[in-house]
Amino acid sequence: MDRLGANPANSCPLTPLGFLERSATVFGDCPSVVYHDTVFTWSQTHRRCLRLASALVSLGISRGDIVSVLLPNVPAMYEMHFGVPMSGAVLNTINTRLDARTVAVLLRHSGSKLVFVDPASLQLIRDALKLLPPGHPAPRVIPVEDPHEEEFPAAPPGTLTYERLLEKGDPEFAWIRPASEWDPMILNYTSGTTSAPKGVVHCHRGIFLVTIDSLVEWAVPPQPTYLWTLPMFHANGWSLPWGMAAVGGTNVCLRRVDAAEVYATIARRGVNHLCGAPVVLNMLANAPEGVRRPLPGKVRILTAGAPPPAAVLHRTESIGFEVTHGYGLTETAGLVVRCAWKGEWNKLPASERARLKARQGVRTPGMAEVDIIDGETGSSVPRDGSTMGEIVLRGGCIMLGYLNDDKATKAAIRENGWFYTGDVGVMHPDGYMEIRDRSKDVIISGGENISSVEVESVLYNHPAVNEAAVVARPDEFWGETPCAFLSLKEGSAGAVTAASVVAWCRERMPRYMVPKTVVFRDELPKTSTGKIQKYVLRNLAKEMGPARKGPSRM
Repeated sequence: MDRLGANPANSCPLTPLGFLERSATVFGDCPSVVYHDTVFTWSQTHRRCLRLASALVSLGISRGDIVSVLLPNVPAMYEMHFGVPMSGAVLNTINTRLDARTVAVLLRHSGSKLVFVDPASLQLIRDALKLLPPGHPAPRVIPVEDPHEEEFPAAPPGTLTYERLLEKGDPEFAWIRPASEWDPMILNYTSGTTSAPKGVVHCHRGIFLVTIDSLVEWAVPPQPTYLWTLPMFHANGWSLPWGMAAVGGTNVCLRRVDAAEVYATIARRGVNHLCGAPVVLNMLANAPEGVRRPLPGKVRILTAGAPPPAAVLHRTESIGFEVTHGYGLTETAGLVVRCAWKGEWNKLPASERARLKARQGVRTPGMAEVDIIDGETGSSVPRDGSTMGEIVLRGGCIMLGYLNDDKATKAAIRENGWFYTGDVGVMHPDGYMEIRDRSKDVIISGGENISSVEVESVLYNHPAVNEAAVVARPDEFWGETPCAFLSLKEGSAGAVTAASVVAWCRERMPRYMVPKTVVFRDELPKTSTGKIQKYVLRNLAKEMGPARKGPSRM
């Protein structure tokens, strides 16, 4: 037995790219990607991705080069997830709603050689390239035309567009397999990128593991119809581009996400699976009656990205959606903690079910360990549902590290074998974890630690509240106190006052947690992935100056 172990037959590198080849064989004539009236089959998608890989190599792209993408959820974006790494290159998907300065910073930091760009982002990329430092080689720009959008003019004659590039590629190309499963495959930048970006690098092995793990944990059946409401540039759509290939699903692409389009597409295409941040759930749950359509059958939603308030989960499920809640980070390439549902919970009242479902849950089968530890002692916090600590993880899909940033990598991946998330949570007696905050979002008021997420979850139960975000505002006496930014449901403006919200909160939470300041806004600032931009709100709260007296309306 001692001489048995790894051998050439059992040691081929794990990679999710092989899922595409299998789908072309098993599901060759079945739809793979649908966009308006364009429908590709798995056989066609396979050949298009091979053409892309071949064409990239002919352009001089080689193993380890960075290829960037500025695209919404269109067919080309799906194809990038296979074609780019099949050329040996590393795929870098960029958030399309970033500003030119930030895009320039990412292109410079990554050393990107080539950028595929949507017509809507052409001006953005032109502005970004002008901001690159003198002497920095600019990446080649290849526009990806969209014949379904009349507002975009055709590229000038002679321009090398995406489709013209594919024509140059070989559909029989022998794609470049990783030399090692630890080879880099993906480069993603964390949201809220500043002038010091953190580029998360994932390898083929990690992406393979998290993809299989996601399918098992969500119990995805063969050939689902999946609606792309989650941007593929957001942590690669939680690794589901590769997952849909593994199960031969139909990828229904949406350039823009609004309630009317989502409901109409679900009905027209028979959609049964979709993903989205809690803001998407809120959008669907609060859609006017005229916009909503009856669901064609069971429609399953996977949500993550921010802790979903129980009230939002309750409203979404009352419409007929089946919601699964999970937790992950850019650094984990997908969701690695899920609120695994127990059968006995179905007997509980709907409000209690929603409260349980709002917890992040337990590790997925593919995750080795999850814990919540005390920052000072390094030991696990008690399982009491109230003692807060930092969430730490270990498992096969944790990133390789941050690109060109040893200091940040060592701060996140410690010598004790844990990845430190920066998220604060509690462990309940039943072993289920619940996020209470990002460490920077905990409000310390008069020595009391206040979870902004906890205050928000109460505010979401207010009948007039559409969205809620709570941040710290400086306070002359307490140091800092909760400041609530609220957007109201249609028809509620003017009927609700800051004082009435505060009075409502006092009946439902300890006095020290009650927002001292309430600010009404038409809409709360969000990232393109639906997360409320708390740093923007924190800055607004600071600009108000220290709180001196009772609640105010602005």
